[in-house]
Amino acid sequence: MIYLQNLTRRFGGRVVLNNISHRFPEQGCIGLVGVNGAGKSTMLNILCGLDEPDDGKIIKPRDTVIGYLPQEPNPNPKSTILEEALGGAEYILKIQNRLNEVLKEMEKSCTDAIAKEYDHLMHEMTHLDGFAIESEAKELLCGMGFKIADFDKDPKSLSGGWRMRLELVRLFLKKPNFLVLDEPTNHLDLPSMEWVERFLKSFKGCLIFVSHDRSLINRLATNILHLHHGEMNDYVGNYDKFLEAYELEQEQIMAQKQNLGAKAQQVQSFVDRFRASASKARQVQSRVKMLQKLYDADMNLKADDKNPPINVRLECARKSGRVVLNAKDLAIGYNDKPLVQKLSFRLERGQKLAIVGANGIGKSTLIKTLLNLVPKLDGTVELGHDVDVAYFAQDQLDYLMPKATMLENVMQLNQHLSIGQARSMLGAFLFKGDDVFKPLNVLSGGEKNRVGLCCLLAKKANTLILDEPTNHLDMQSIDILAEALRLFEGTVMFVSHNRSFIDDVATHILGLNPRGQTLLVEGDLDRFEAKAAQVEFSWN
Repeated sequence: MIYLQNLTRRFGGRVVLNNISHRFPEQGCIGLVGVNGAGKSTMLNILCGLDEPDDGKIIKPRDTVIGYLPQEPNPNPKSTILEEALGGAEYILKIQNRLNEVLKEMEKSCTDAIAKEYDHLMHEMTHLDGFAIESEAKELLCGMGFKIADFDKDPKSLSGGWRMRLELVRLFLKKPNFLVLDEPTNHLDLPSMEWVERFLKSFKGCLIFVSHDRSLINRLATNILHLHHGEMNDYVGNYDKFLEAYELEQEQIMAQKQNLGAKAQQVQSFVDRFRASASKARQVQSRVKMLQKLYDADMNLKADDKNPPINVRLECARKSGRVVLNAKDLAIGYNDKPLVQKLSFRLERGQKLAIVGANGIGKSTLIKTLLNLVPKLDGTVELGHDVDVAYFAQDQLDYLMPKATMLENVMQLNQHLSIGQARSMLGAFLFKGDDVFKPLNVLSGGEKNRVGLCCLLAKKANTLILDEPTNHLDMQSIDILAEALRLFEGTVMFVSHNRSFIDDVATHILGLNPRGQTLLVEGDLDRFEAKAAQVEFSWN
């Protein structure tokens, strides 16, 4: 398949990819991992021809068809959803158009050359299953949650999440044998993620993908490529297997460094003792050379920086009553068109409730209705005694001060916080040193989200309501947040499509479906899905 030969890429004075060589297999599912800034996006861009290496080259066989999922949907889509989806099958459509032209020419004069071209085109169409491309497009669209009635709609009328679903269909119809996906489940709900996962598992070519959903990497990946210190190393197995192997490697490296350090100390002692001795001059000179070799060997052993463990402790200014929220016969929606009806549930102190369901089903609307940001259509919602609510919205950044520093934003929301306390909170979300003095408007999407979470936590509320809190966060930040919420003594209600995050945090799952039905289950997603199958509660 594709071969990387001595690939190097620099940004300014920093080497992101350092003399990397790697041969991708014809088949396999490869998870690309590494900390923020390790070079994952750079690697994907080079593979797709969107960026060029400074040194080295990429060797691609002629029959390589690369499929790339862009971060943003096509800005100029065709007039209907079906046409836009079929646009992904560009090669098949080109053959199909030429076949139609050849058929017209054959009606006029069927020469040997025309007949030969006709046979070749028919062979290609049959080989690519091109005659069934429209049926396949419709099947893929339905699998991604589109209805038949949607096929003639303008793609520009779709939300961002549905536009990305359409991009996935376009990509699959391209018939690639090398897939490159950067966060393929961004903007997708759990039902669509399950469908995409099944499709990717059945993919016959080579897939390389980046994801911050640990459970997705574990279920999909047959290999892990780890970008670290400019190098890329291959590990067999899923993400958990990689972590085990990497931790063992780090232990071995540290043991080697300790041995080298002990030897260097012995050699240095000899040099210090006999430096002034003329009779030992030759031996001292030999030991000095040996010392340099030991230092060089130590420098070549790259070990992770041992930062102290990160601990985010969520505090409550006061404890709420046992019953935090009580909803009875609740109907939610807009313009008297209910999305969910007759919803009754009670949220108690200490519970962590995850709300799941398809996009557009009413998850965010439910949260906003419970907070009285959207009027309820029917029923009642009562908050319990001493309940203090802090809300993290999908548009959380609209509530912050873009020109103020991240430190000023955090302290603005809690006047009782000292500068040291605010800096400690930001430090827990990986903002160190002078980073805290950066204005919000120069930060990346993930950095802004982390600041938004810090601002939320600064309120010291006893009830947290979070709408997609893991958007744009890397795996380390997601793990930090999950651990903090899991240990939080207060109450949490949240919407998320990140399966690992849900399973790490949730004590209860509330599912919504398109028929306005709801299902409340104690436990994780596996238990919820088992119960849903038992009572025939369908996602779609």
